[in-house]
Amino acid sequence: MTDYKTFIRDRITQLRLDKGVSEYQMSLELGQNRNYIQGISSGKALPSMTQFLNICEYFELSPAQFFNSDCLYPQLIREIVEEAEPLRENDLMLILDITKRLKR
Repeated sequence: MTDYKTFIRDRITQLRLDKGVSEYQMSLELGQNRNYIQGISSGKALPSMTQFLNICEYFELSPAQFFNSDCLYPQLIREIVEEAEPLRENDLMLILDITKRLKR
């Protein structure tokens, strides 16, 4: 069984470090007290659902992307999808073909 408390704590820590912000700075930017993220990082607390969604927004991730820690570049993937959405089907098929070729 997955230990979600540990996963959430570690994932927030990793995303925070990748973004280059301190626990203190992130706490304040989320509108929380200065020790808020430290409490999560230390395992003393978990974010509420509302705060979890705020944290996802802070990192520009969907909740699904938050839990998909295998994705190395979630922001870049999201941006690619946003840019591709208005394209015609033929153009999307070309992008898919190129992506498959690059994976080889």
